[in-house]
Amino acid sequence: MSIVKINVLTVPAEQRDVLEQRFASRAGAVEGSDGFEWFELLRPLEGTDQYLVYTRWRSEEDFQNWMNGSMKAAHQGTAGGEGGAERPKPAASGSTLWSFEVVQQASPK
Repeated sequence: MSIVKINVLTVPAEQRDVLEQRFASRAGAVEGSDGFEWFELLRPLEGTDQYLVYTRWRSEEDFQNWMNGSMKAAHQGTAGGEGGAERPKPAASGSTLWSFEVVQQASPK
């Protein structure tokens, strides 16, 4: 069965719009990756400053291939691409990656 990766991002209130805009501008960046199954960006409603970035993959190998390939390349680029422009400051002040294996699932009937 699939594996789930949840990146827990601590995002100060003043950076929420920045984070959401950055994810909106990257739409489509992961969807073409081999083994990719699902993505969701989850905004906290109350009691926390942590966003959850939920992705589901066919296998750990597919996730690692994406991490070491297109994701790594995207995060190592420069902001403007020309003239040595600096990358923008991260919107999140912390990040933790959780990993899960799907052992049961259900869908609407």
